[in-house]
Amino acid sequence: MTTSFVLSIAAGILGLLLGFVLNGVVQRNRLEAQRREVEEQVRQLTVSAEREAENITKEAKIEAKDLLFQAKAELEKKEKDKRGELSSLEKRLIQREETLERKIANTDRKDEEFRKRDRALDQREESLKKKEQVCEQTVREHREALERVAGLTMEDAKRQLLAEIESEARLEATGLTKRILDEARETADREAREIVTNSIQRITRDYVNEATISVVPLASEGMKGRIIGREGRNIRALEAATGVDLIVDETPEAVIVSGFDPLRREVAKVSLERLMADGRIHPTRIEEVVEKVKSELDKLMREEAEKVIFEVGLSDFHPEIVKLLGRLRYRTSYGQNNLYHAREASYICGIMAAELGLDIKLAKRGALLHDIGKVVSHEEEGTHAMLGAEMAKKYGESEKIVNAIAAHHEQVEPICPESVLVAAAEALSAARPGARRETLEAYVKRLEKLESLATDFGGVDKAYAIQAGREVRVIVRQGELSDNEAFRLSRDLSKKIEQEMTYPGQIKVTVIRESRYVEFAK
Repeated sequence: MTTSFVLSIAAGILGLLLGFVLNGVVQRNRLEAQRREVEEQVRQLTVSAEREAENITKEAKIEAKDLLFQAKAELEKKEKDKRGELSSLEKRLIQREETLERKIANTDRKDEEFRKRDRALDQREESLKKKEQVCEQTVREHREALERVAGLTMEDAKRQLLAEIESEARLEATGLTKRILDEARETADREAREIVTNSIQRITRDYVNEATISVVPLASEGMKGRIIGREGRNIRALEAATGVDLIVDETPEAVIVSGFDPLRREVAKVSLERLMADGRIHPTRIEEVVEKVKSELDKLMREEAEKVIFEVGLSDFHPEIVKLLGRLRYRTSYGQNNLYHAREASYICGIMAAELGLDIKLAKRGALLHDIGKVVSHEEEGTHAMLGAEMAKKYGESEKIVNAIAAHHEQVEPICPESVLVAAAEALSAARPGARRETLEAYVKRLEKLESLATDFGGVDKAYAIQAGREVRVIVRQGELSDNEAFRLSRDLSKKIEQEMTYPGQIKVTVIRESRYVEFAK
């Protein structure tokens, strides 16, 4: 059994070996077949690639021949075109040469003509010189004969003739100047009058001049006694604290506060109103209230200035400028409140700037600030215009605003049209009837001075100041002055008034020259 088992194992091993051998033979045969198949495919691909390469080579040769043929054709065409251009250029050059030859021939012919003309001109010049010498001799002989007949030398005759021509020229120039100025004045006056009229008509506010008194209404007649106090101590304390005069007279239920300083009058008025509302009226309480009102005055002035600034439509002012504007509320010029005058001038200036197409904001701002120098004019040296300009520059206002303030009384030259409008608006507001007051004595002196300036001129018969000094009418003697001389008199008188007098607004000068012929029927 062991032997048979071993034989079985040996037979199995032998079978396995035979199987491996047979499998290897089969695998080798299959690989050989695959190799032959791959070699055949490679051979076929090689043959196909060689054929395609031959075809591509043939096509490339054909395309190269076509390109060469096309390039050759284009080259021949370009060469043909070039030959044509050269031929046409050659023709043009030949034509130009022929033209130049003709021009040269014409130039030579003209040169010959010019030489002939020069010779002719030289001959004529010689002839003219000879004739000129003859004429000079003849003129000299005639002049000597005229001098002997007239008894005047040539220089004397020249002077006499020039004097007559100068006199006639002056008269003609005066007449021409009068006519031109009349036409210009008529046009300018009409346009200016229209602008000013429109500006004034659009200002519908009521402005009255400030008086030197304020009236404080009382609740009852019994309040007068309390204001006076025992032996007048209350009223004396109030007058001493405020620096004004209190008048308690027969006026029913009213006390009059009198004083030339509007600021003091305002302090006294507000203090008195607060004391009456409080009911406690005695010297100590009076001093307390007056001090409190004075301390609150800056706030009141600022509020008043801010109100005016808002009304005219402006903004962005330095706080100190606002404070200065507020202080103008308690300053007056000939009874006209300076703050309200500045507001009115700002309105007028803005309207005129709109009519003329100028900067409205700049014009309004300059007019509103033009009098801020009056706040410190009593404290510092200098005119209020220059002081105001310095303060405006100090607090950051523009160069044009500074110039408008400084130039509104013609102390400096204006640098922009808005500066001129500011001066005009200030004059309009100040010259408005009822805006300012002046003393009777000053008024009479101004009228007398106006009439005396007119009568100082020669040929003046009478002079009358009318329209409250806004116009002066001058009557001249008809036999002594001509119309042109009367016109010259009106100009000279207006300039003299501008130089020697100070006045608000403008003064109209009217010169009257009339002819009267009287005859009697018998």
